[in-house]
Amino acid sequence: MDAPEIDENGKGLLFYGDTTVEKCQLVDGQPNVYLLQTSTVLERENQLSPQAGQFYLLRSKRTGVNYGRPISVYHSETGRTEDGKKKVTVQFMMLEKGRGTQELAHLNIGEKMTVTGPLGTPWPRPDSFITGNSKSPEICIVGGGIGVAPVANLASTFPDGSYDFFACFKSGCYGLEHVKASTLEITTDDGTVGTKGMLPAVFTKERVRKAGYKVIYACGPAPALSYVKTVAEELGIRCYISMEHRMLCGLGACLGCTIETKSGLKRCCKDGPVFDSRELEFPKPAPRRKPLEANEEPDLSVDIAGVHFKNPTIASAGTFAFGQNFRGLSDVGEWGGICSKGCTLEPRDGNHGERCLEVAGGNMNSIGLQNPGVPYFIRELLPGMLGLGPVVIANLAGSDIESYVEGAKLLDKTDCDMIELNISCPNVKAAGLAWGLSAETAYYCVSAVRVVTKKPLMVKLSPNAPDNRPIALACIKAGADAISLINMVHGVAIDIEAGKPFFKNVHAGYSGPGLKPLALRIVYDVVQEINKLPEDQRVPVVGIGGICTWQDAVEFIMAGASAVEIGQAKFTNPHVAIDIQNGLKSFMKSHGYKNLAEMRGIAQVARHNAAHTDEKGRFQDLKNMILQDKKIIPNLSTKPGSDPCIL
Repeated sequence: MDAPEIDENGKGLLFYGDTTVEKCQLVDGQPNVYLLQTSTVLERENQLSPQAGQFYLLRSKRTGVNYGRPISVYHSETGRTEDGKKKVTVQFMMLEKGRGTQELAHLNIGEKMTVTGPLGTPWPRPDSFITGNSKSPEICIVGGGIGVAPVANLASTFPDGSYDFFACFKSGCYGLEHVKASTLEITTDDGTVGTKGMLPAVFTKERVRKAGYKVIYACGPAPALSYVKTVAEELGIRCYISMEHRMLCGLGACLGCTIETKSGLKRCCKDGPVFDSRELEFPKPAPRRKPLEANEEPDLSVDIAGVHFKNPTIASAGTFAFGQNFRGLSDVGEWGGICSKGCTLEPRDGNHGERCLEVAGGNMNSIGLQNPGVPYFIRELLPGMLGLGPVVIANLAGSDIESYVEGAKLLDKTDCDMIELNISCPNVKAAGLAWGLSAETAYYCVSAVRVVTKKPLMVKLSPNAPDNRPIALACIKAGADAISLINMVHGVAIDIEAGKPFFKNVHAGYSGPGLKPLALRIVYDVVQEINKLPEDQRVPVVGIGGICTWQDAVEFIMAGASAVEIGQAKFTNPHVAIDIQNGLKSFMKSHGYKNLAEMRGIAQVARHNAAHTDEKGRFQDLKNMILQDKKIIPNLSTKPGSDPCIL
């Protein structure tokens, strides 16, 4: 049963609350390993104290992350407060790796953090495995890197000298203060401490056999754990391994941290993190690409529709004006391309009332395409953009087909390098529906513009369409040279004091980091659809939506994007373009990518359920499923047009 045994005295209750940082310091000799200490005061006597092998979810109070990070207990002591309450002082040893641990690693003494725990299964006690009659230790403990922490905690619960301990590190050693082993073997990759080499240099099958161990406990990198598992099982020795995984709730409720085992999927937080090694299966590590030579630099340039970009970072429309505003903060010449503010044939004043609002994961805005009009843009603003250096992309918006066509005619006579056709605009002749919400209207708009311009034409699609794949194909058929997506998502904000919509137009555009998973999914799907076309009919895709870091850019490129447009990230980091470029270069160099083409689209995988990509087939499958047991829903209609909504 998942439910803890909770009684009126507090048995089974976990701790959740804010605690004070008592210690947070860098471990001597290590560049990114930290020791963090805090104390939890338990309200009830029978509340759970941590056992060796368990972990807590930790989250800084000054945080940019949503969820606590699972950190194993390195050491704990139980005492009393002045008023007699049970107090548990807990130490965590952690590796500064991502945003969450970076925040935790740099907390100051006296700061607050949110703590949940103790969580997970503890290490099984060895009493049923050891005889106690052996003159040599029957317990073997193995720790690798930061994985030393949970096994060092286990070691501290055993009598001194009752176990052997094997610890392997890249350089130096740490986390062994509470280890009182009969034999302590240390390996380091660089030979700074102990034996030079990895775990197999000292932990050999023959040595383990001769030692006569009855049980092995291990935690560390997956390759080391796989090796320990193999040695233990070949010798018939019971072996327990502590695993790690990304977590959300930490309680087993969300089912998000499952790992593959021989008896099916198991939750790392609830069924683990400690598992019998016989249950575990370690996949073979994927081959790692060889880094580029020291004197070899990756090529970030890319050609889109015959236009050469020196790098794949493009300032998106609406967030960079016409390239001049940011010149006092950053070198705008570092961008690969710059999109103009969306311009319509005639000037527009934009929307009245509130125009912007910070929300979770980004911002909402209701600017209303305020712009000076295409003629003014061409006469007064385009020359300045052309002098900045990056590729200049004129973003063209419209309210009817005539305004699109006339605007394109004017832009065709200029020196702008490319036109980005924004078909997310409402069509005033079609009840305000955006041109890009259906394949038919998209085709009509793009084909009309295509007739009047020879400029490379990139079409910007809306995420508010039910499915962008047929729309993208329609745009390509109509003459689009490239596709950019996505534009902003429609959202609504409510002023709870006034009891009315925050924005006068009710709907507003949502953008920011929170948009990235949706944008990446749409880019991925559209690229996959385009790849089904004959090679000579395929066009490049430019990814937009929530791109803030070089890692984001890598994801979009691996999904198939040729370049990325960056929007609101410029507001918080004016140097985002150069940061992304530097990150891309470093990543490509360390992973052996000579140019963007070598990693473009490598994350695309073939769909094995092709039969279910057909909407009619999907509906038929659903109807058949319902018809098999109509006793449950006797009055359910299965006629087309009355599709059931099943959650």
